[in-house]
Amino acid sequence: MQATTRTPGPAGLPIIGSMLDLTRDPLAAYLAAHREHGDVVRFGAGPPGLRAEFYMVFSPDGAQQVLATRAADFRKDNTMYEELRASLGNGLLTAQDADYQRQRRLIQPLFTRRRVDTYAAAVALESAALVERWAAVPGGVVDAAEEMSRFALRAVARILFGTDVEEAIGAVRRSFPVLGAYVRDRGFAPVRIPRQWPTPGNREARAAEQALYGVCDAIIARRAGREADDLLGLLAAARGEDGEQLDPTELRDQVLIFLLAGHETTATSLAFALHLLGKHPEEQERARAEARAVLGDRAPTADDLAALPYTTAVLKEAMRLYPAAAVIGRRAVADCEIGGVRIPAGADVLVAPYVTHRHPGHWDEPERFDPGRFTPEQEAARHRYAWFPFGGGPRACIGQHFSMLESVLALAALLREFEVAAVDTEVVLGQAITLEARSPVRVRLTRHTSG
Repeated sequence: MQATTRTPGPAGLPIIGSMLDLTRDPLAAYLAAHREHGDVVRFGAGPPGLRAEFYMVFSPDGAQQVLATRAADFRKDNTMYEELRASLGNGLLTAQDADYQRQRRLIQPLFTRRRVDTYAAAVALESAALVERWAAVPGGVVDAAEEMSRFALRAVARILFGTDVEEAIGAVRRSFPVLGAYVRDRGFAPVRIPRQWPTPGNREARAAEQALYGVCDAIIARRAGREADDLLGLLAAARGEDGEQLDPTELRDQVLIFLLAGHETTATSLAFALHLLGKHPEEQERARAEARAVLGDRAPTADDLAALPYTTAVLKEAMRLYPAAAVIGRRAVADCEIGGVRIPAGADVLVAPYVTHRHPGHWDEPERFDPGRFTPEQEAARHRYAWFPFGGGPRACIGQHFSMLESVLALAALLREFEVAAVDTEVVLGQAITLEARSPVRVRLTRHTSG
């Protein structure tokens, strides 16, 4: 196919291009661009001299090319990853080249299926605590986004820190929202003020970083020289073939990335699964029946995951409609062609699960909630990159089995105990580091007592 010389894309407004649309509602802008211009679209945003240009890739074939088959040509060199590194360190999510390969070698053994299954006990413990908390909520209405963020953070912090969980949670809950907004704003800004300038935003972010680093460093220092079976202890004890290990700064960087990636993604999936089930009582009842049949009155375990296929399908469909990683960015380091469009070296390239998961060429009635899309037969018949909430290729999320284990077991434990009804039937979405709800995601809880 001959590559086109002019990439299709929205013209936007005079002078500022698409900046207003991307600022107001980037997800809607991406969907409209796909609908009007096709599978590879160029955006321009900002005034002349400060204009940012980037390419959006919406097709499964294009996503596969960027993330997998030509992954070496698309690096994590864009502004958002630069800002993430500056705030949260050079952990597994942000590292590249030799740093990434070394970290992956050391950390991979801690995320085998067998090892991850041992984390189910912490998920069960936090799920039981959440059931108890919800049973005491006056009026029975909770914000699923807030509650699932709290739950997922507690679960991952317990797995990381064991008995030090309470010490870490306060700092994370105060600091992450500040740093998330700071990274987002700087990542999208046409001009970035140097971090060392004493502006109010810089000072606030620096204070949040210091609080977060301080608590992590204190816990790591206290652990020096003693064994622990939580994830931090295992990370500290990890050794390569030549005896290499993570130093204290590297340990902190990994902890911060695991806290971010390990709680925001799971929280998003669970919150929107509850929201969707709250609008679809028949699907909810089917998931509840499965949970009750499998779990009975006992705590969930890792062995239950395979016995909860419908609950798993509910989560996968929630992740299709509301993928936590709504957009995944890279920078092209070589000239390439995607979908007949020539993309130059140095260009920012974004693949968009939020849009690809709604691609009408791969999904019938894409806005409809239907867990039946995720039977084994349906999944086998679909393009590998029609659904990719965990990314793909050599940089696919190392924690995807943990995320699914946690999400499925927690959802089953909650549905066994409660019926949920959506109070807010529509939710305003936004794009930060991850997909976020910018309006309440309230559900009404009713304790389920029938056998």
